[in-house]
Amino acid sequence: MFELLFKYPASVFSKGKLVFLGAWPVWLLPALIVLGVLALAVPAWRNRDQAGGRARGYRLASLWLLQAAMLTLLLLLIWQPALSVATLKPQQNIVAVVIDDSKSMALDEKGTTRKDQIVKALQDGVLESLGKKFLVRLYRFSGKLERMEKLEELTAGGNATRIGDNLAQVAAESSTLPIGAVVLASDGADNSGGVDLDTINLLRRQRIPVHTIGVGRERFEKDVEVTGVQVAPRALADSRLSAQVTLKQRGYTQSKARITVKAEGATLAVQDVTLRSEGALQTEAVVFNAGSAGVKNLQIFIDKLAGEENPNNNTVTRLVNVEARKPRILYIEGEPKWEFKFIRRAIEEDRSLQLATILRTTQNKIYTQGVSNPAELAQGFPSKVDDLFAFQGIVIGGVEAGYFTSSQIELIKQFVDRRGGGVLFLAGRAGLSDGGWGKPTMSDLLPVTMPDRKPAFHRDPATVELTPMGALSLICRLEDGTEKNVERWKKLPYLADYQEVGAPKPGAVVLADALPTSKGRLPMLVVQNYGRGRVGVMATQGTWRWQMTQPLADKTHEMFWQQLLRWLVQETPGRVIATTPKPVLADEEKVTFRADIRDRNYLPMADAKVNANVLGPQGVSAQVEMLPDPLNPGSYSADWRAEKPGAYVAEILARRGEEEAGRDVVNFRREDGVAENFAAEQNRELLSKLSAETGGKYYKTSDLKKLAEDISYSEAGITVRETRDLWDMPFVFLLLLAMRAGEWLLRRRWGVI
Repeated sequence: MFELLFKYPASVFSKGKLVFLGAWPVWLLPALIVLGVLALAVPAWRNRDQAGGRARGYRLASLWLLQAAMLTLLLLLIWQPALSVATLKPQQNIVAVVIDDSKSMALDEKGTTRKDQIVKALQDGVLESLGKKFLVRLYRFSGKLERMEKLEELTAGGNATRIGDNLAQVAAESSTLPIGAVVLASDGADNSGGVDLDTINLLRRQRIPVHTIGVGRERFEKDVEVTGVQVAPRALADSRLSAQVTLKQRGYTQSKARITVKAEGATLAVQDVTLRSEGALQTEAVVFNAGSAGVKNLQIFIDKLAGEENPNNNTVTRLVNVEARKPRILYIEGEPKWEFKFIRRAIEEDRSLQLATILRTTQNKIYTQGVSNPAELAQGFPSKVDDLFAFQGIVIGGVEAGYFTSSQIELIKQFVDRRGGGVLFLAGRAGLSDGGWGKPTMSDLLPVTMPDRKPAFHRDPATVELTPMGALSLICRLEDGTEKNVERWKKLPYLADYQEVGAPKPGAVVLADALPTSKGRLPMLVVQNYGRGRVGVMATQGTWRWQMTQPLADKTHEMFWQQLLRWLVQETPGRVIATTPKPVLADEEKVTFRADIRDRNYLPMADAKVNANVLGPQGVSAQVEMLPDPLNPGSYSADWRAEKPGAYVAEILARRGEEEAGRDVVNFRREDGVAENFAAEQNRELLSKLSAETGGKYYKTSDLKKLAEDISYSEAGITVRETRDLWDMPFVFLLLLAMRAGEWLLRRRWGVI
């Protein structure tokens, strides 16, 4: 219909430039239009009172507008309007037909694969019509681009879809070949994050239009997909971990699904969930035990549901390095108490923590336990950086702030902020606000704004209740199920005491509240990040009742304190911190190593020599030099290619001169043949945007008849500029007829003929 009215296809108008072929100057055209319109207005104005006023008001204006429009159109036709459009010279330009050959093209859709759909569409006269006008080159691509001679070479077996990389390679060939256009046939299920801006700009600079052919359904009717899993890459032995599993579904709203976590064939956790809104992302937390030390390959998957169309996207692999290290915690207590005794007992049962304690038995005498040598802590709480920074966490019990010197107070702040350690403050008659910890010297470190009044410590009973955030926190996880865990806390014996700590700061998180019989609800366990580390307040010294008033076999008290102190030190870094953005490489080779290097005072070390020593499968071995980031002192990075699938380990070693600054290990894994299982629906948005940004057009497989003609209009390759007359378009004749007939009908209706 468009060509019937406008003589040419829409692509001519989108690519062409309006020109006038008449001999008269173009500037004269608007001048004549203005003069003509004014000339038509004069008689209309003079005759405004004739015919008994029948032509007044909007009627007069309507007739004048129709006459002015007709005059304007006639003047335009006199100037001979035309379109100047660049067209490809026949048989002198190459059209690159680039076809997706990845595994997602093998998906069966109503008895035929996506690959077969595109082959049928191209063989149904499309390649033949292209061959009559252009030199056609066939390519197939998945992870890389390859020439092919015939469509039968397609296998739909590629492990990845990298549209941007392969288009960039085609564009690079245009420097030596007259490539007039690219025809990209794909489902758009790109595994590299889409087509980057550099590739788009390269195609624009070379004026190569990319015409895209979308294949495959834009949505599955029945499918559940695990879109992502977040889990801590490191953990202490026997720690509880939470896997944040994000999924989406279609066709299973309100159905039940089962999430399973396995490692080396052993089931670590099973959780039943109810699938919610269709097409929306849904996140579920699955808690499991990290187990013994070692690198764990976790398989997180959803059991296949009845009628599911793509069960291959139900499983995700993640790596967790369960470390054998034993972080050290320094616990200083102001007086002997039951809480001190039972906390020590709880940590003695934990094979992943070490507890060194300072107990003030009298005002001027201390008793130390858990020290590494007789000299350690002999003078009490450390006053030097090297001594205090040797620990990963600090617990300050009922000790007044005045017990510490001003330099020790500053050292505690730096322990959190610069060292990245954790500090936990406990209640007591000489602790928290009653011990002067609310003074300005320490107030910015604490997660609460402490009250000025004293006493804030009360030896009155109080029950405990989790907050919504506490119900989700691993610190407070006594039972695997969230609801069961909340109920378990409600059944705990009451606390022997509590302390008022004031209001939580904006960045703090309250995990548990104390409910004394006479005070309503008060924050009991409050945590907050501070600098590189973390700070917590436990507003009671009465959890010992959880041990004393429950059966001997009950491990509630031990479990809670082990989890709280693990949180305190789990993320305390060493002098070298090694990371990689992607612990699991899904059908890709590039891996980035990053390292943060600190000196003995935990200040950034900008002059270190840093190397990554990599060991991989089948005897792979490499040493990679890591370069400093000039904008981030202490930060180093390097890129490397993992060419073989399997498990890798990289040891990051930092030196300053002959001195070793430290070392750390990062594990990663390359897996082939998995990326194509995810996001397998046709990504029409990507294909449409790609064609629009490069001057091409998006097509369905059933709408390719005009492809060869549309490709002809391109400014790439070897072109010739043609002019297409516009004066004889059927639309122009119909428009003139409509304007003239419209004026006559209006005059007849209003009686002003």
